[in-house]
Amino acid sequence: MIHPSAIIAPSAQIHDNVTIGPYCVIGDHTVIGDGCELKSHVVIDGHTEIGRNNTFYPFAAIGQTTQDLKYQGEPTFLKIGDNNTFRENTTIHRSTSQETPTLIGNDNLFLAYSHIAHDCQVGNHCIFSNNGTIAGHVVVEDYAILSGLSAVHQFCRIGTHSIIGGCAKIVQDVPPYTITDGNPAQVRGINFVGIERRGFTKEDAKALRSAYRKLFLKKEDNMSLQLSSLKEHPAAQNQHVSHLIGFIESSERGVIR
Repeated sequence: MIHPSAIIAPSAQIHDNVTIGPYCVIGDHTVIGDGCELKSHVVIDGHTEIGRNNTFYPFAAIGQTTQDLKYQGEPTFLKIGDNNTFRENTTIHRSTSQETPTLIGNDNLFLAYSHIAHDCQVGNHCIFSNNGTIAGHVVVEDYAILSGLSAVHQFCRIGTHSIIGGCAKIVQDVPPYTITDGNPAQVRGINFVGIERRGFTKEDAKALRSAYRKLFLKKEDNMSLQLSSLKEHPAAQNQHVSHLIGFIESSERGVIR
């Protein structure tokens, strides 16, 4: 079902059961998968590949050119998975380089005015609240939540099952399973409500609480000493604590404390 006012480039690939509403514009090289719906006034451009059952609300701008000043005009890419919702005025940019496309996973919710910049990688089941914005090269792991008006600096990572408070300023990596809030942001605790909703066991919660105490409550120690102490604790055997340790050890920007 394609509204007669929609403009669709001849090279665009529109699969079955796609609904394209009034005044949408679909550019060259775009692929739109089965069951997608474009409400109205949606613009999808560039080498953008979209999976199944995604919904785009009015004035979403998807696959626009990167804002990175290094960009020289070569073909770059955006890939979007399945079952995502993009609310009004969401903006998602293609990558700057051909080697690293901007990637969006499955089952994510992007509320109004959220922004995904060039070369970002967003996992699955994430929520971006209104005006949640991430700069270039940011990695967002599964089940992360960005509250309204939060902003993430380039090259940061947002850990799995974490939640960022409203209006937070993120300039380093957000540890998995944590609540981070403030400007500048600080780790406030473990995201117990989130992990409980997602079926974590009491043993998981207890292990993460122990890890939090080891890593974030002893401010006189440096992180290397805290990690060494945590690795000797029984909680380190838990799979989620192990992921937390690995996340911190692989951080290039450092983690928020």
